[in-house]
Amino acid sequence: MQLKEIDKKRYRSRLNVVIVACIASLAVLSLSVSQTLIYLFPSETGSHFHWNLLGVVVSAIAVGVMLRKLKTHPKMFEVAYIWDLKHQLNLIYRKNRKLLAAAEQGNKEAMLALQFSYQGSRQLWQMDDNTITMSSLNTAQNQLDKWVEEYDVQLDISDYHSEMLKQF
Repeated sequence: MQLKEIDKKRYRSRLNVVIVACIASLAVLSLSVSQTLIYLFPSETGSHFHWNLLGVVVSAIAVGVMLRKLKTHPKMFEVAYIWDLKHQLNLIYRKNRKLLAAAEQGNKEAMLALQFSYQGSRQLWQMDDNTITMSSLNTAQNQLDKWVEEYDVQLDISDYHSEMLKQF
């Protein structure tokens, strides 16, 4: 995955549309499915919990499938990009201790993964207006910069790919 510049305003407006559409779809679909099942298979005891639960599960699956199919639509570009970025950052975060240890020893791939993580996190936090922990990110970036200078490594985050995480 490569980092891309995206318009924050467009991202936020499209994310809001996706959230509202998902909530509305979940509500309408779950009620429709559960009410149809209750009508077709009424219970003598009056408890329809299992039909209501099935309605929610079916609608959640339907909305998930629909999001997956629409992920490649041009209007979903910004939202899908941020979802993919969060996925990549999560993969790196799971290996963070090993990456930090390897970077401290001069491993270029570890440093590259950390650099991608820091730049990606900075972009993500700015998109989501979550700048509270930016100081800890700056501290981590400064440490990485020291290692890059110490080991005389050139980092180009366009060289990053998730396959390099397998060695850690």
